[in-house]
Amino acid sequence: MQQLRLTRTRRVALIGLAGALAVSLSACAESKREEGAGGGSGGTMIFGAAGNPKLFDPIFNDEGETFRITRQIFDTLIQNKPGTADLEPSLAEKWEPSNDGKTWTFSLKQGVKFSDGTPFDATAVCYNFDRWYNMKGAAAQSQMIYYADVFGGFAKNESDDYSDPVYKSCEAKDPGTAVVNLNKAKGAFPAAFTLPSFAMQSPTALKQYNADQVTQSGDSFTYSEYANKHPVGTAPFKFDSWDQGKGEITLLKNDTSPTQTAKLDKLIFKVIPDENARKQALKAGDIQGYDYPAPADYNLLRGDGEQVLVRPPFNVLYLGINQSGPAGEKLKDVRVRQALAYGINREQFVKSKLPEGSEVATEFVPKTISGYTDDVTKYPYDQQKAKDLLQQAGATNLTLKFYYPTEVTRPYMPNPADVFTSISEDLKAIGIKVEAVAKPWNGGYKDDVQKFGKQDLHLLGWTGDYNDAGNFVGTFFGRKKPEFGFDNPQLFQALAAADASPAGDAHAKAYQDVNKQIMDYLPAIPISYGPPAIVVGPKVKGLVASPLTDERFNTVTVN
Repeated sequence: MQQLRLTRTRRVALIGLAGALAVSLSACAESKREEGAGGGSGGTMIFGAAGNPKLFDPIFNDEGETFRITRQIFDTLIQNKPGTADLEPSLAEKWEPSNDGKTWTFSLKQGVKFSDGTPFDATAVCYNFDRWYNMKGAAAQSQMIYYADVFGGFAKNESDDYSDPVYKSCEAKDPGTAVVNLNKAKGAFPAAFTLPSFAMQSPTALKQYNADQVTQSGDSFTYSEYANKHPVGTAPFKFDSWDQGKGEITLLKNDTSPTQTAKLDKLIFKVIPDENARKQALKAGDIQGYDYPAPADYNLLRGDGEQVLVRPPFNVLYLGINQSGPAGEKLKDVRVRQALAYGINREQFVKSKLPEGSEVATEFVPKTISGYTDDVTKYPYDQQKAKDLLQQAGATNLTLKFYYPTEVTRPYMPNPADVFTSISEDLKAIGIKVEAVAKPWNGGYKDDVQKFGKQDLHLLGWTGDYNDAGNFVGTFFGRKKPEFGFDNPQLFQALAAADASPAGDAHAKAYQDVNKQIMDYLPAIPISYGPPAIVVGPKVKGLVASPLTDERFNTVTVN
């Protein structure tokens, strides 16, 4: 109980830091939103994006550069208060669970329309939930990663990787009341309703532009006209165009947004994959902001008058291990996985490559999350122990195919090539041969790693979507996944039980217990927790930095 209280205090303090940051940046997030509702100051902001979006239908997305854009177009039923992980109303003014947690009743905001004029009401809510649940086709289901992680399965599962569905039905009780029925309670709710994948989309546009059409050819996926050209939501901005040749996505002010009208007339996301090129574009005035500046540049940027806004740590970087990959038979031996953990000098990596305030990760849940515990098996840097374990496992001539991404910067991974180099050199030092495979983030990397499991090792990480340990460890290890290639029913059951546990101390304790189990089994290796920054020019006002990287641009002005 003492540990639970300490964990909860530390979490509140750090999340509170984000709230203080929000206040300092925008005087008050709430007042800024009210000002935005009254009209805009006009003008255009150009934001430097680190990579191309995948598409604009959020149900088929699971990566940050795309969500950065879709968050401006779509609203969820519940959202996070700007600058925090706290919940506040969005399209739902109120939400109420039944006593058994299996029914959620949403009282909806009245008079809302999608940007194509379609009314937002309980019928539209149920259309979205039923669309996800009834999705057909193995290709489409395989791309609904968030849905499968939260809701388990579909009306008809087209893969053995999915479980029995959590979702049961949705009832439009009246235009302003939607009732979502579940087959079982989940501790992830109501926070999981804030996930950008579960944003409300126009039923009219979804049907008109064949939104459910997803096809697969080899390792490639093709999405609908809706997903690429016609996304329609209720949020402060609406989609205008995606010029893939110029690498520009243009959004316009959505004058039909009910309470959060944008101040800007136009918001452009310009894709600039190289971090140094983004920095030069900001200095030249070609863009007015970008995410994930290099830690070494913080003071230089501030000296030039730029605003470097550092978020609290709410993420984890990990080295993924695939037990069904090319060297899967060796990696199934826990001694080999332990050798990898002991062989990586994470302390030196964090000190030399990550921003100030970063820490070595001892588990897959950051310290800011309830459910974190320091009482787990740890793997401090020990080259000799790593070599001894490899010898005991008969794996002294091990060759591993090690994937890392290009054309991307992530909050937990400022420079993927640097991370790869640091870890691969450590692995070579304990006698492991490394076969490097570099692929563009949205050009095959994520599909190879997460859909097809072609790798032995890979670099990935996670920025929390909401304040629950299940959003981390449940997402990673709650079911069979090609990314990790293992089948551990005992671990899956423990995670399901933790997810279903009641909120409060029992919920936190359940996740503490499962975190101990995970770090003994060691399905992957946690590397670091890091506080990422976002930078904007001196004329930008009103941006509220979020620990969830949930920045919304409706409050922004450029003067």
